[in-house]
Amino acid sequence: MSSVAVLTQESFNEHRSGLVAEQAGGSSTAGDEEAPAYKDAFPPLPEKAASPEGTQEPVNAWTSKIRPLKSSVITQVFHVPLEERKYKDINQFGEGDQAKVCVDIMHKTGAHLELSMAKDQGLSIMVSGKLDAVMKARKEIVSRLQTQASATVAIPKEHHRFVIGKNGEKLQELELKTATKIQIPRPDDPSNHIKISGTKEGLEKAKHEILLISAEQDKRAVERVNIDKVFHPFITGAYNKLVADMMQETGARINVPPPSVNKTEIVITGEKEQVALAVAMIKKIYEGKQKNATTIAVEVKKSQHKYVIGPKGNTLQEILEKTGVSVEIPPPDSNSETVILRGEPDRLGQALTEVYAKANSYTVSSVVAPSWLHRFIIGKKGQNLAKITQQMPKVHIEFTEGEDKITLEGPTKDMQMVQSQMEAIVTDLVSRMDYREISVDPRFHRHLIGKGGANINRIKDLHKVSVRIPPDNEKSHLIRIEGDPQGVQEASKELLELASRMENERTKDLIIEQRFHRAIIGQKGEKIKDVRDKFPEVIINFPDPAAKSDIVQLRGPRNEVEKCSKFMAKMVAEMVENGFFLSVPIFKQFHKNIIGKGGANIKKIREETNTRIDLPAENSNSEMIVITGKKENCEAARIRILAIQKELNVLNLSLYMKPCFHSLHNSLIGSKGRFVRSIMEECGGVHIHFPTEGSGIDTVTIRGPAEEVEKAKKQLLSLAQDKQTKSHTAELKAKPEYHKFLIGKGGGNIRKVRDSTGARIIFPTPEDEDQELITVVGTEEAVREAQKELEELIKSLDNVVEDVMNVDPKHHRYFVARRGQVLRDIADEYGGVMVSFPRSGANSDKVALKGAKDCVEAAKKRMLEIIEDLDAQVTMECVIPQKFHRSIMGPKGSRIQGITREHNVQIKFPERVDAPLAEAAVQENGEANGEVVEEPAAHVDPNAPKKCDVIVLSGRKERCEAAVESLKALVPVTTEVEVPFELHRYIIGQKGSGIRKMMDEFEVNIQVPAPELQSDIISITGLANHLDRAKEGLLERVKELTAEQEDRVRVTLSLLRFTSQNHSIKSVDCSQSQVTLVSDLPTGRKTRSFKLTITVDPKYHPKIIGRKGAIITNIRTEHEVDLRFPQPGAADPNQVFVTGRPELVDEAIDHLLNLEEEYVSTPFKVVQGEFATKCSSKGFVVREAPWQTGSEKAPDMSSSEDFPSFGAPVAATNKASPWGPKRF
Repeated sequence: MSSVAVLTQESFNEHRSGLVAEQAGGSSTAGDEEAPAYKDAFPPLPEKAASPEGTQEPVNAWTSKIRPLKSSVITQVFHVPLEERKYKDINQFGEGDQAKVCVDIMHKTGAHLELSMAKDQGLSIMVSGKLDAVMKARKEIVSRLQTQASATVAIPKEHHRFVIGKNGEKLQELELKTATKIQIPRPDDPSNHIKISGTKEGLEKAKHEILLISAEQDKRAVERVNIDKVFHPFITGAYNKLVADMMQETGARINVPPPSVNKTEIVITGEKEQVALAVAMIKKIYEGKQKNATTIAVEVKKSQHKYVIGPKGNTLQEILEKTGVSVEIPPPDSNSETVILRGEPDRLGQALTEVYAKANSYTVSSVVAPSWLHRFIIGKKGQNLAKITQQMPKVHIEFTEGEDKITLEGPTKDMQMVQSQMEAIVTDLVSRMDYREISVDPRFHRHLIGKGGANINRIKDLHKVSVRIPPDNEKSHLIRIEGDPQGVQEASKELLELASRMENERTKDLIIEQRFHRAIIGQKGEKIKDVRDKFPEVIINFPDPAAKSDIVQLRGPRNEVEKCSKFMAKMVAEMVENGFFLSVPIFKQFHKNIIGKGGANIKKIREETNTRIDLPAENSNSEMIVITGKKENCEAARIRILAIQKELNVLNLSLYMKPCFHSLHNSLIGSKGRFVRSIMEECGGVHIHFPTEGSGIDTVTIRGPAEEVEKAKKQLLSLAQDKQTKSHTAELKAKPEYHKFLIGKGGGNIRKVRDSTGARIIFPTPEDEDQELITVVGTEEAVREAQKELEELIKSLDNVVEDVMNVDPKHHRYFVARRGQVLRDIADEYGGVMVSFPRSGANSDKVALKGAKDCVEAAKKRMLEIIEDLDAQVTMECVIPQKFHRSIMGPKGSRIQGITREHNVQIKFPERVDAPLAEAAVQENGEANGEVVEEPAAHVDPNAPKKCDVIVLSGRKERCEAAVESLKALVPVTTEVEVPFELHRYIIGQKGSGIRKMMDEFEVNIQVPAPELQSDIISITGLANHLDRAKEGLLERVKELTAEQEDRVRVTLSLLRFTSQNHSIKSVDCSQSQVTLVSDLPTGRKTRSFKLTITVDPKYHPKIIGRKGAIITNIRTEHEVDLRFPQPGAADPNQVFVTGRPELVDEAIDHLLNLEEEYVSTPFKVVQGEFATKCSSKGFVVREAPWQTGSEKAPDMSSSEDFPSFGAPVAATNKASPWGPKRF
């Protein structure tokens, strides 16, 4: 960024006198010869030399050729008179429709339209854009904004195609140019009238253009001349030269059909005189040739015809040019070998010689070569053949798949050399190449190939052979090996050995539980590595752990696989045998005795029983010791551990329970041991051991302190007696579809049975296998009564009846809607009752019901209730502002779903309407000038509710009213609570945790005002029944915070006023000051503190703060206080806040005031020192400066001599540039 210095007369004199004085004072230290001269230090600017007259820079030739680029955007203005306007009644809706049409045209064409209205109500449209877009827009404007007229014009039918043009281009151009729609009759329509629709002006233009085209065609003539096809070559001449000359000479266009088209008609078009002249010339040639030409027929081999024709017929044209004779070749699909020569008799001999020469110029021969050698003859990427074809490029060599020969075709002179080279290559390959075919089962082919072709590529590289294995879809057994005879033999031998080995290979799947897989593999695969080393030929594949599969696959030689399978089965058996474990409950205080000194006891038991014994962690509450190993070893270890506990005077009581109690063991234990665990905990942690299921033992063992054991025994026997009394069970069966009816709506039916009998009835869950089994549990008498009642109900359900009821057809749709959901619900609820409604369109109100009698009656009753609800259904509106709708719905609509279910009504919320944005209206066609007057909007009742606020309810009137009350109860209400501003941050909590906890607890939204508002009002928004609790909770929190604050402040500070010179400390009463626990002081410890405000002149604030805050940091650290200076733009910039303990605050304030007093007493000392330092240098001195002369005046800033400009403005010159003219 540059700066500008302004030099005045006074400042110049002052500056000059200062420099002179300084120079005089400093002459003793430095001489004039050391200072640079003014002219050297500030040399004058060079003057611009006048350019010589007549000098002009050369103009670049490249530049001169460039034409100025034209803009691709054009603008056209169209005018539509009032009488031709389509939308005239602009006071109603025309202008709106007109604007819509224009917007649509802009979207379609990409052009920009601007409309304006003239005083005569004519419409002016300015269209800008690219040329094609403007033309398309013009056509659309005329057709859609201007009234359309129509007219017809009649021109000869044969002229219609000229109006259409090639691919309809002429017609499209004409329509765009005239902005009309032109309809031309179809070719099969005999009418010659062309219909034009558009504006009057466009109609006249289009009509004029069509008549011009027709008049142009009237001047032209078309002549068709029939000339025999055989004489066409004489008309066209060699290479079409003759017909081209005729067209050039006559100016007519002559169309001769090509040889491939079997037409004799030659068409001549052009001016009448030109056509007549061309027809005369053609007829003259035809008559002359017809009179003088003769023919001869010769036989030429069919295979040699193509040599006579030549590429693209060039040879025939060459013969015609040389001899004037036409050669006629039979078509390719003909078997004829006769070639006809037609022409002047004296030229036929020469033409015949030419035909035979061309026919015999190429020879076809073949070389015998086995088909399997063909690719070796060709070589890699055709390199062998390339050597031959490069020398003889005209020779064509053709290999036919499956044939043992090679076809050669080419010039006779080259054929002998090519054939001898090919025969030499074949002889060489036959002598040193061999092949062999071996048979291998296709299922082994992919194994021979190997992963990524590894096996087959290795064999190919090793034996230098080529191996072809047929693809799977061929299902062929043959594998072909080609190459060096010895390599072929060795490769075939190796492949056969591999196939034989694979044939002997076997794959076996072992079923091993997945839990054993990791143990078999071992840590880092050590165990499975040993197995693989033992059976190196066997591949062992374990399933992916994520697959949850138990199948382990073995693959390899049959015998090895069997051995490996037996070995792994033995490993698994050992793991299963050693995988047995027991849990032995031992009192926690005795675990150390089980372990023994230095682990002696537990180590001895482990070694002698060959088991693994795991004890719970010391900090664990578990008392179970787990023993793992063989079953008999685990039992032995268990006995020895229990023996140690027995020695420690623990009572071991064996409680014999009656055999009838044996079936109650599981119920006594309870779900997950719940019952027995509660007895053990209640009785001082005794151990209760039940015999294993199926052992037939009725003895339950209880171990522990004597008193606790007796207590546990009594509780266990009491529980068993109680369970026996209530554990009578009975079973009965009912069809699954009856279950819902037996249970009843909301469990009503089954509850009656339970209440009357006292029995518990258990229905099957979806996971149970037997879905018909119903279990009744309770006392013997209760079970018997419940069973009797259920059997009666089931019997009544088996009694199927049919019934008919009348349902008004207007209600049929409700029952069958949503794929009959209502009927399905009825069937599920009432024992599978089948309800049949009449077909749609049948005027019948008969509805058939089929099912159990009670179910039919209940279903009938339910349907009548539904019909009564439908007849009594009303629609009610509930007006609630849209902003509350989201709150009323609740998360995922849960609240509204609850109201719908509770009151059995349908509730529909309005579509969400966003607040409209104020947008500037687009001004078009003078709307902004007041030329268009909109009709006033219809009167709207200001008290009418908005559509977006209306919630519609459908159902019975009393239910709808109840639902409306429920909805209104969900409308959130806002209340305000006054809370002192200084407590707000404590209510919010760290990162909002406090206020978030309150909002979650009371289910309300709490809004705390922004700190800058300094407001005491907190708003609570939520449901009315939640607001009171939230308000109480908030006030309770305020009380807690106030109590904490009062507790913190132990002393009351009265108003203090400290005066030091002209500076005072403002102290505020403790009840009004900010009193907080300061935790961020340098000491890092919490202390009771208060805040005081002092006034310090703001100009001393930077001095007190110090460089990078060094001074203020020292004060904070020394006095353990917090100092806060006002921010820039603060209301009172003099205030400094000091926070800390009272005695420390006083010390810090004294320190600050001392500093300020020091700065006040020495206001200039520091400044002068700094200035002296900055001005101590001599500065920059020059000799012979203008101001050193006393007579020199200060420069005049308005003078161009004293302040010359940097060159006068130069006229722009067309300077040539090697890169063309500048674009800016």
